[in-house]
Amino acid sequence: MKDGFIKVKAVSPKLEVGNVSFNKAEIIKEIKKAQGEEVKILLFPELCLASATSGDMAKDKVIVGASEKALINIKCATNDSDILVVVGAPLSYNGTVYSCAVAIKSGKILGVVPRIGKMPFLKDYIKIGEDKCPLGTDLLFSCESVDSLVIGIVLGDLTKTPSPKDLFLTESGATVILNPSSSYELVTSDEIRKATFIAKSYMTSSAYIVANPSEDESTTKNIFSAHNLIVENGEILAESKPFESKTGDCVSEIDTKYLASRRDDRIPKADNITFTLNLEKTTLTRKIPSTPFFPEGKEELSLRCEKILTMQSRSLAKRLTASYSRGMVLGISGGLDSTLALLVCVKCADYLGWDRKKITAITMPCFGTTKRTKSNATELCNALGVTLREIDIFEATRVHFRDIGHDESDHSVVYENAQARERTQILMDVANAQGALVIGTGDLSEVALGWSTYNGDHMSMYNVNSALPKTLIRHVVAHFAKNADQNVKEILLDILDTPVSPELLPAKENGEIEQKTEDIVGPYELHDFFIYNFVGKKFAPSKIYRLALHAFGAKYDDETVYKWLTVFIKRFFTQQFKRSCSPDGVRIGSVSLSKSDFDMVSDFSYKTFLEELDENK
Repeated sequence: MKDGFIKVKAVSPKLEVGNVSFNKAEIIKEIKKAQGEEVKILLFPELCLASATSGDMAKDKVIVGASEKALINIKCATNDSDILVVVGAPLSYNGTVYSCAVAIKSGKILGVVPRIGKMPFLKDYIKIGEDKCPLGTDLLFSCESVDSLVIGIVLGDLTKTPSPKDLFLTESGATVILNPSSSYELVTSDEIRKATFIAKSYMTSSAYIVANPSEDESTTKNIFSAHNLIVENGEILAESKPFESKTGDCVSEIDTKYLASRRDDRIPKADNITFTLNLEKTTLTRKIPSTPFFPEGKEELSLRCEKILTMQSRSLAKRLTASYSRGMVLGISGGLDSTLALLVCVKCADYLGWDRKKITAITMPCFGTTKRTKSNATELCNALGVTLREIDIFEATRVHFRDIGHDESDHSVVYENAQARERTQILMDVANAQGALVIGTGDLSEVALGWSTYNGDHMSMYNVNSALPKTLIRHVVAHFAKNADQNVKEILLDILDTPVSPELLPAKENGEIEQKTEDIVGPYELHDFFIYNFVGKKFAPSKIYRLALHAFGAKYDDETVYKWLTVFIKRFFTQQFKRSCSPDGVRIGSVSLSKSDFDMVSDFSYKTFLEELDENK
């Protein structure tokens, strides 16, 4: 629980319809089992003590009385456990029997939530054995030891009967909604159920735990499938698929701190009942994606890449028409970023019905340019049918060195940046001459790290890659290659196989690239993981460190992750001044560092974040 993770479980216990004693024993077995699994919240289906298919017999005094006695036994069985247990039972209140969810923790009944259709909210007390327990439809259960864990309970099939109660509870502060349900199975029920709870959890920035009855229920009218779900902020963390398991065990860890961080200020309207959980480390079983910017499935990834290309090209088309531009100009290096920018320009020209010759791609070789990258750049431009210009900048850069008194043998940052700024000057001037726009190529990873030359490749008139991290760009280019003709495909595959480099230092004697970006700033897959979790999820550095170790496993050891995370933190803050005056670029995903989406002053210190990492990792 150090990072706000709470292990939760939904289970559909074995049962016999109407046999309260048998059902009670099975529930207690599941509670004991959950204790050995580090579970902190355990949810059972609606009416699981009597069975969801009891019908009118659930209202019988004998069944209600037996259920009340069973709850007392279950309460006693939790004396030595550290689990919040929620059990479904029929209980009588003011002469009426209600389907109720009973919250039990450490030998005490905390509260009872009845199922009351569209009637007004109910608030009172109910007697169970000798205990007088809070009764209400709007109860909140707040954990004193984990302030981000606030639980609301809503009974019934929320896919069939949309209720304002879950919205009321989340608006009052609930981060987790428990849904003891009695939803039966139709051929498409699981699809509807998943879509509903994905939408509900995303809209309310909360987690839903859903427990449904198993096929042990009566099949007189319907069949039940133990389809249980754990959903967090629009993402299914765990699912027991229909008929997959007799008891539908569904376990995962909910990140309550993340959910709480996504909330605006909430107005407490519901009654609060407090409880405590022992703080200890939660062993993660949920998958933490090492590549959070893109899906793992091939088909879904392909669709995502195609949509990204469409978004990039259409946003560029709008900028071109709005600015009455007559063409596009970009620098082409044979590297990954400029390649994608060129492909976007081509798609944009095709969409607008422009001749591709209106795209002017300029290769500007200098001291670090290798034969491989230059060849790939020129061959790709020719294969795509765009206008290609080669303007070598050797002499112009040497003149500039003489003008400012810089020794060409001094391969310092002056040596590198002079080349980048000379290239940008050429692009801007050519664009002016043609009435065109300079299309930027820098990606989100470079923007986050400040890996660009100020007023060099940092600058353009519209940047089509600004919202895409390096790891995702690789997949978008690969997707384009898959659907391209053989000539273009072969060139793109070689570009994908080329090490990422700014090529600002002379090549090795054998012609290979000397300057490899990932040797200097670190692996992009790590940095993209940091970006997603630091900017997108606003996680603390120490939490990101632990999640990275979990996500990447043995690929990176502790020292490596720590080293590059400290590099990321330092560069992210010290390079904000470049982001403060960066060109426009359309937002593609949930993480953006554009001026309108990310607001931070340029002289904000990184030291507090490094301290947090060192103190808590």
